[in-house]
This record gives sequence, C-alpha cells and structure tokens, in this order.
Amino acid sequence: MLVATSQHLNDSVLDALRRRGFVADRVPAGQSVAKTLDGGRYAVLILELDGDGRSTINLCEELSDERPLLNVLVLTASPRLDTALAALRAGAYDYLTWPVPVDALAIALDRAVQNRRLRREVRRLRRVLNPSIAFEGIIGESPAMRDLFDLMQRMAGSVSTVLVTGETGTGKELAVRALHRASRRKDGPFIAVNCAALPEPLLESELFGHVRGAFTDARSDRTGLFVAATGGTLFLDELGDMPMPLQVKLLRALQDRVVRPVGGNKEVPFDARIVAATNRDLEMLVEAGTFRQDLYYRINVIHLELPPLRARGGDILLLAEHFLKHACYLADRASIPIDEQAVRRLLEYPWPGNIRELENAVERAVALAGDDGLSVSDLPPRVRDYRPLRSPLSPSDPEELVTLRVLEERYLRRVLHLVGGNRTAAARVLGIDRKSLYRKIQRFGLAEAAGDEAPD
Repeated sequence: MLVATSQHLNDSVLDALRRRGFVADRVPAGQSVAKTLDGGRYAVLILELDGDGRSTINLCEELSDERPLLNVLVLTASPRLDTALAALRAGAYDYLTWPVPVDALAIALDRAVQNRRLRREVRRLRRVLNPSIAFEGIIGESPAMRDLFDLMQRMAGSVSTVLVTGETGTGKELAVRALHRASRRKDGPFIAVNCAALPEPLLESELFGHVRGAFTDARSDRTGLFVAATGGTLFLDELGDMPMPLQVKLLRALQDRVVRPVGGNKEVPFDARIVAATNRDLEMLVEAGTFRQDLYYRINVIHLELPPLRARGGDILLLAEHFLKHACYLADRASIPIDEQAVRRLLEYPWPGNIRELENAVERAVALAGDDGLSVSDLPPRVRDYRPLRSPLSPSDPEELVTLRVLEERYLRRVLHLVGGNRTAAARVLGIDRKSLYRKIQRFGLAEAAGDEAPD
C-alpha cells in the first residue's frame, strides 16, 4: 500500500503509480496523518518536507517509534543536505528531490516495499523463535536448531561428558560456551584449549600440569587445565587431532577423575565437566586406527551435532541481518537494507564455510555497499556468481539419456558437493553404509570431491 500526503503528487502522478500496481491514497497533511495510519495496512508514507523541516522530522521520529514497519519517503523541492540527513536519522527511509520522474519515484517505492517485506519476515522469524529454548549468543529458529536447543536444554544440568561435532564454521565453541552458561557450573571457570594448536609435550603439560624439574624450563610446579577447570567446564577443541599417547592419558583421566602431572608421582583429583569438539569423523578415525575406540565411547556420552548452515533455511536471513547490523555499527554508519536479489543469492548459496563464511561475506558487502542498500554486486564473487546445481538428467535432451553408471556418478558427485565432502553425511543421504560409499568413491575416482581422507 502507498499513502501520499504531498501536495506535489497531483492526480496524474497518483494515476501513474496506480498503473504500476501501487494502491495510492491521499490523507490529511500534518500531524493528523498519524491517526489516519491506524491499522498498519500501509507500507510507505510520502511526506513533503516543510519550510525548515522541523515538523516533518518530528513526525518521522513519532512514526519510527509507533510504526517501525512503515517506511517514510521524504520529498523536498529545495534540498538541504543537513535537513535531509536529519530526516534520515529521525527514521525516514529515503528522500527524493522534487520534481522527480514517475519511474524514479516508482523505483524508490519498490525498494521501500521490499525493505518492509524483509523486515516483516525477520520479525516473524524472531517471533516464532521460542525464547524459553534459546541460548545466549545463538541465533536460529529452523527445525534443526529447535531440536538442538531442546537437546541443550535437557543436557544443561548433566555433568556427563559431551562430544560436539559439526563442520568448520558451524559455531561449535559458541554452542559449548552457551551450554556452560546454562549449566549449574556457570559460575565456575570455562577453559578452552585447542588440541591441534600445541605440540604434544606442551599440550601434555597444559592439560595435566607438571612438577618442578620435569623438563628443562620447568622451574616451578604448574597446575594443569583439568585441575584449573574444577567447578567449571574444560573444553577440548579439535579432539580428533590429539596425539595417540595423550589419548591414553585422557582416557585414564576421564575414567578415574584424577590426573598425574608430568614428572610427578602423585595423582591430583579434579571436578570439571569435559566437553570435546571436532570437525573430524571420529568413527572413521577409529576404523583407521588413529583414534582410540575406548576413548571415543568414553567421550561420546552425549552427542551434540551442529547442523550446517545450508540445512537451516531462514536462519541464513536472521544471521545475515545480525551480521549486517554489527558491521554497520563497527563502520559507524546507519543500518542499510538488503535488496531482494541479494537475499535470494544468500539463500541459494550452499555456504561451505558455514556461519563464519556468511559473516565475512556480509562484512565485505557492508564495506562496499552504498547508502541505498546492499545489492548483489556487493557480495563476494563466489556468492554473487553461484548457480544451483541442476538435475543430472534432462529428459528433453536425447543426448542426456546416459547409462545408470554415469547417472550414479553424477548424483554421487552432487551429494558430495552439497554436504561439503563429508562422507558420513553423504552415506546418510544416500541410505548406504560408509564402506559402500567408499567403494563407490574409489570406483568413480571421486576422492578429491570427498576430501583428502583415504577410503577403507
């Protein structure tokens, strides 16, 4: 819907807008316009900037507070930059200089209507999200995230060890921190260590501590992270990369709830909840002999699997809006809208880098976008130029009538692409076991599409 209050908009202009599909109504000018807008059925209000602009700016502020979904378009016959900026700061969506061609006015109105639709959708998604199952710092309302929140809610009070899995960039540490804040140990320490970032001797000392003289630089006793995390949570990130000798010591620590510092003779008890995370397939590592089976079962008491971003539907829009506002805040600029074509690209792209990739893409787009909004041209080339894969078979083209072997290879390649090369996920989609999948990968020469892991 369109509301026109400006005297500049004569009947011919209104008729031209109506022919372009707008429903244009004329309402009283001045402060009485607010009463006329009751009901919220209008998407855009066109205001004429008065003499010094003060009453128009006041009205913009009032409407911004009372009707946040209404976009105000300001018309001015003799523009002054300071007045126009004041109107924008007061909540106006855009301003145009009169006279303005009808086509230009229609384009501005189209953008305003699209912006309203997007903001209404974000509002709907936020309203659907049940606050009682949301966790601080985690954004999402998709069925996959609702299931995740429900599981986190039920496991928060437990002291059992937890294994968090998911692709790179899905927010594993964020989920672990949220789980700690929701637990009875929230007032205790939260200590995180990356098992892939430290060499084996240093990692052993960090986890279990050491006594004076245990090695050259050990000039005093040092408490390990297991003991330091007593009363709280110890987060072992990238557990799949832990060296085999340390896996033995970790298993004993989990079983007996004690650790022995490097070079020490006495065992020290600890009382920390252990949460581990990895983007590796631990079951496959167990089969390959690079991860202990007994440790896998000991650490995997409760399994929390984070869904990839491509499986979260409308959450992409919620996250994009969150990152957009944050990037605008850091850049010290007013929040800008995302146009409809850019939204479509964001929803179509599979996001192999998941949430981290989306955040980087939005930050880049904000740096390049103009004040009129974020468009497709502002997105990274890989997102901007992405085209969804089509069906492997086109019945209208006789040359596409291929053998079952070729069709199977194409479909297998497509599934591996969509799951980012994750073999466990691909096997689940295809309804076969991993060993059968590995044989097919070897048969069709698709090891590169399935990552660097050697098939069984």
